[in-house]
Amino acid sequence: MCSSTLDARAVERLVAAAVAAPSLHNTQPWRFRLDTDTPAVHIHAAADRALRHTDPVGRAVHLSVGCAILNLRVAAAHFGWEPVTRLLPCPDRPTLLATVRLAESVRGAPSTGLYEVLWRRHSSRLPFSGRPLPSGLLAELAQAAHLEGAVLRFPGRDDTEQVLRATREAEGRNRADADRAAESRRLVSGPHSLGLSSAAVSPQDALDRMPMRDFGAHRHPEVLPARAFETHPTLALLSTAHDRRADWLRAGQALEHVLLLATSCGVRASLLHQAMEWPDLRRALDGLSADGPRLYTQMVIRLGYGPEGPSSPRRPVEEVVEADV
Repeated sequence: MCSSTLDARAVERLVAAAVAAPSLHNTQPWRFRLDTDTPAVHIHAAADRALRHTDPVGRAVHLSVGCAILNLRVAAAHFGWEPVTRLLPCPDRPTLLATVRLAESVRGAPSTGLYEVLWRRHSSRLPFSGRPLPSGLLAELAQAAHLEGAVLRFPGRDDTEQVLRATREAEGRNRADADRAAESRRLVSGPHSLGLSSAAVSPQDALDRMPMRDFGAHRHPEVLPARAFETHPTLALLSTAHDRRADWLRAGQALEHVLLLATSCGVRASLLHQAMEWPDLRRALDGLSADGPRLYTQMVIRLGYGPEGPSSPRRPVEEVVEADV
């Protein structure tokens, strides 16, 4: 049984785990406020890190914070707490997206055992081998999403081509949109960037089949080298039954659970978020590979075996946390 108080070392471990989560363009749009008496961690959206043009309604911020919540839960369980999560606990405080209370015992939280994987998980935007993933592993990944209240679908070849077409169309729109292109460039090389240029620049597919993100909106061959990507990629669509703020937070937790499990099995992943940034393209993917009621697509995940790729830097704990007063 753990201590019922949050000391400085416990805070550092929990928040360091949370900020290891993925976020759109590595914006890390979260802040953590600590209630040392309860004890609990309050997770807020960081408005100054929102992407006004790329993510105008804040859906990607909620997904990113959801990923951080899952990491926080994993770390809390690892250190002997039972994480009790409330999403959107205060309607009159819209930036407070979640509260994670740290109870004193663990009753088999589903994320237990993934703590070590937190530090190894990161996106790989490099080509994968094309070797198919075992059906049993795909089922395990789908179950991980289900545990968090989401659905993970694996489209067939024809639907995969439709996903790639939508992603390619979105990538073209992003490069042609001056505001979005400038927003992306600022994150890579602007005065407040985290030095993302070496980690974020993605090689382009030599055959132009795999629509990888062009973070600098330049597509010059000398900057974005062409490589041979897998011919038949394994894609997964992460979806929810509804499309509200709480569903976005659940989708983020499901996304990170899937990514951590994949990492633990030696599987690399990258996020094809481009089509999610355009409402019409996102809606076009909702009905793919689904039977029954409509599902709302929240993320496209590319999975496979291949190199790790570089990792993106994270803000230090002291920049994202404040003590309760």
